[in-house]
Amino acid sequence: PSNTGGINWGGVSMDAENGVIFVNQMYLGIVVQMIKREEFDAKNPVTKFPDEYFAMKGTPYGAKRFPLMSKFGTPCNPRPWGSFQAVDLKTGETLWKVPLGTTRDLAPFPLWFNWGTPNIGGSVATSGGLVFIGAAADKYFRAYNSKTGEEVWKYRIPYTANASPISYRLSNGKQYVVVAAGGHGFSAPGDAILAFALPD
Repeated sequence: PSNTGGINWGGVSMDAENGVIFVNQMYLGIVVQMIKREEFDAKNPVTKFPDEYFAMKGTPYGAKRFPLMSKFGTPCNPRPWGSFQAVDLKTGETLWKVPLGTTRDLAPFPLWFNWGTPNIGGSVATSGGLVFIGAAADKYFRAYNSKTGEEVWKYRIPYTANASPISYRLSNGKQYVVVAAGGHGFSAPGDAILAFALPD
């Protein structure tokens, strides 16, 4: 996998009681282009998403790294471009797998498809059987049924939530899920903290 597909900033969440982990993946090819030192130094390029530049000092080359995209701005690899799945820790079996994210916020209407999107961020699993995740390139925060993978709730947020959510409970027993929505290189930057109360 590329540097994007091979990483997951948020890690996994776990249902320890049932021995299941929840993990999101992104599928996005990345091109690394070597540039001769003289040409690289003459350009003195500046990194601006999606193009990243690396001087690679002490070598005869610099490097440019960018996603492999079509002329329509979509990844040049098969869909889904992002997924969310549950894995049994004892057997390694995938229990369910669903696309994570839609093309909303990436494409004009009516080209909004449930094809999954590149995603960065993690999830949090609750003992009540829900798994919450933002991470995708659309502006939604979602909850999935931890047993089936069915999307049971989603909420439109002001910026993409590329952070792992947290959950906490107050002394009165009320449980909350909180996520930071600050955007990313593939979405508009922002600054929002959102808290949601779980039903009793």
